[in-house]
Amino acid sequence: MSSSDPKTRPKPGPWPPAPDAAPVPPSSWAKRTGFRPKFSGETNASDSGQIALPPRARENDNQPDLEAGRARPAPPVANGEQLVSEKGPIEKGQTVKKRREADGESKGGSGAGANGHTGTNGAAETQQPTRRPLRNEEVVDVLPQIVDGEGFVGRHAHMKYELRDTPGLVPIGLYGFQHYLSMLGSLILIPLVIVPAMGGTYEDTANVVSTVLFVSGVTTLLHSFFGSRLPLIQGPSFVYLAPALAIINSPEFQGLNGNNFKHIMKELQGAIIIASAFQAILGYSGLMSLFLRLINPVVVAPTIAAVGLSFYSYGFPLVGTCLEIGAVQIVLVIIFSLYLRKISVLGHRIFLIYAVPLGLGITWAAAFLLTEVGAYSYKGCDTNVPASNIISEHCRKHVSWMKHCRVDTSHALKSSPWFRFPYPLQWGTPVFHWKMALVMCVVSVIASIDSVGSYHASSLLVASRPPTPGVVSRGIGLEGLSSVIAGIWGTGTGSTTLTENVHTIAVTKMGSRRAVELGACALIVLSLVGKVGGFIASIPEVMVAALLCFMWAMLAALGLSNLRYSEAGSSRNIIIVGLSLFFSLSIPAYFQQYGISPNSNLSVPSYFQPYIVASHGPFRSKYGGVNYIMNTLLSLHMVIAFLVAVILDNSVPGSRQERGVYVWSESEAARGEPAVVKDYELPFRVGRIFRWVKWVGL
Repeated sequence: MSSSDPKTRPKPGPWPPAPDAAPVPPSSWAKRTGFRPKFSGETNASDSGQIALPPRARENDNQPDLEAGRARPAPPVANGEQLVSEKGPIEKGQTVKKRREADGESKGGSGAGANGHTGTNGAAETQQPTRRPLRNEEVVDVLPQIVDGEGFVGRHAHMKYELRDTPGLVPIGLYGFQHYLSMLGSLILIPLVIVPAMGGTYEDTANVVSTVLFVSGVTTLLHSFFGSRLPLIQGPSFVYLAPALAIINSPEFQGLNGNNFKHIMKELQGAIIIASAFQAILGYSGLMSLFLRLINPVVVAPTIAAVGLSFYSYGFPLVGTCLEIGAVQIVLVIIFSLYLRKISVLGHRIFLIYAVPLGLGITWAAAFLLTEVGAYSYKGCDTNVPASNIISEHCRKHVSWMKHCRVDTSHALKSSPWFRFPYPLQWGTPVFHWKMALVMCVVSVIASIDSVGSYHASSLLVASRPPTPGVVSRGIGLEGLSSVIAGIWGTGTGSTTLTENVHTIAVTKMGSRRAVELGACALIVLSLVGKVGGFIASIPEVMVAALLCFMWAMLAALGLSNLRYSEAGSSRNIIIVGLSLFFSLSIPAYFQQYGISPNSNLSVPSYFQPYIVASHGPFRSKYGGVNYIMNTLLSLHMVIAFLVAVILDNSVPGSRQERGVYVWSESEAARGEPAVVKDYELPFRVGRIFRWVKWVGL
């Protein structure tokens, strides 16, 4: 049955018609969803942006393959829908991007592609246009699925600003502020977890938050100018959270007297500095270019998903301490991000973009009203009195509820100064221990894998081509230097590319490098206002846990979304990802539960018990440092997921298209394309100095 909508009705084809007519186009619902009936468990997807198999005849394959998670090449069809020649797909009314015209590329030029491949028989290749959606079609916020004439996955068809767009100071300022505000949770939540775990006060938390904002702004500027040059915000990654908690809960720190916070922070700083130096060497030495051969979507997906899934013991158990506040906040964020995501105000999907800050603001205001009306006040009870000193049974019963539900228990905002400059070594001289440094070195490799996935996905959204392996190595090397800065300033974690960048770019449609740079400058200014850090440190603990439940779930989903570059329906990939995720939960559980009796009285809260494994793990040799390293590393979910995935993916036979091998631009071809050069070349002619170092540039 043909579509009843005249706007979507196919145009008449050439006369006489082809003998074998193609199937009638699917209905508008099928066009929107990409539905195709399939009877095989295996799919035919291509390498993360390249076409490897010819299209099947007499089959309407121009819709995205949902099973493989990839776009299919357009097939030869009749009746004038689309004609495919040896030179590639040609469509009536075909246009070429103005961006490419400005970069000196002719329409359908016959030069080498990003991977150095020329057109068929040396003929000029015509670009595949990006079709705008019709009025009756729904615009869906997904990652790029459009394939251009050179075999690369094209940019998102609805990006408002691409990588080098500079629409003006006011637009990029507004979009930059929006970009950072939508990622607020990723920037501020980690200090709100680790500082109380180290025994720090609310004032310490406020100071660390200000330091994180300052370092995030500085490292984002450095990465935008001298790293991968993609619009990616740098900040404290959740990859570093689990090992930081493991170090914080080390046996040698359990019996400390005095200021535990500064002592443990100096230990963290030393471990981060050494691990960051290792990451910088990995990038700038060119080893990362070799390591990229082992990193594929089937490896990245379970590794990053395991980072989010590893904190299940911390999330809702802490939300349950004040269920009426924490559960309401989770429900609000879900409603904003899912049920109200299509509502636009002045062209902006405010509920989808600002789901986290809106949910936090509304819940915080409701909790404030409940506190003011006395809902959590009990006569004769004081939250400042330790629970062990409370005599009244009535107060002892309600003191925990009062402590977690009231919003006036923190004095960080009142005690914070108006101006405070975060300075290096503010907590003292870092302390270096080799066993903690080795744990962080392994974690820095996981952080690099996370960044590789973010580089590839974001480049398909905003850049003309994916970066070259040299640009990837350069970005990883600069992330190592950025983490050295984070260690010297004392943020408690390393600085790396935040995984949520890709989702934020896809949702906000903002890929301008200038907007991210302007937002980074604003972040540095805000970090100098001490009251900003004090205000963030005043967020109640239960609300932090509720936000983290959403953020960690998003992180797990973003990790698994990397499977769209591979054949997601392949039995090979299903088994590898399934084994990686299962063993990433099961093996650490064995290490975390080893040697603990059910009735043992531990000195840490229940949600921190998975991170004290170094004191009771199964490795008990005569070398204490080796025991610490092995027990700690094998209790980290992301490490197990990475080891299982990288071994299986690189040893089990599979084609490139089945594995979804990441396709990076070749250096020789990239240097011949003006658009790619302008996207990734270092500014201020710095690249000319390092032109001889092929593994850190184009």
